[in-house]
Amino acid sequence: MPGIDECLLEAMRLPGARGAALVDWTSGLALGAVGEPPGGDHETTAAEAAELARLAAEHGAFAAADDPEGGDRPPVEDLIVSNRDSYHLLRFVDTTFDSSVFLHLWLTRAEGNLALARIRLGEMAERLVLG
Repeated sequence: MPGIDECLLEAMRLPGARGAALVDWTSGLALGAVGEPPGGDHETTAAEAAELARLAAEHGAFAAADDPEGGDRPPVEDLIVSNRDSYHLLRFVDTTFDSSVFLHLWLTRAEGNLALARIRLGEMAERLVLG
């Protein structure tokens, strides 16, 4: 089972990957980061991505219809933001403890495969060991 560093390095092997981070969406801190940050600074990128993650996670409109209470899992599975030259994929990570972390992967549009990245990031989130 991979830890944070191994998981982020695996994410960087995806086609078009420019950078990846594991972020705590409560504090906005990057728990780990690799590659090129979109704004030139990993900490700023983490804080800005955490704001977006909090907005989605804390609003009931985005919760699964069959789980209105949210249970122990984040109410949102992932978020996708696209712009003219890149994709940003935020994948919430389920943990055995009360946690609020997500994987943030950014890809170039020209080389990235969004569907593949979403599937692989989901697999990585399931295998990630935090502790």
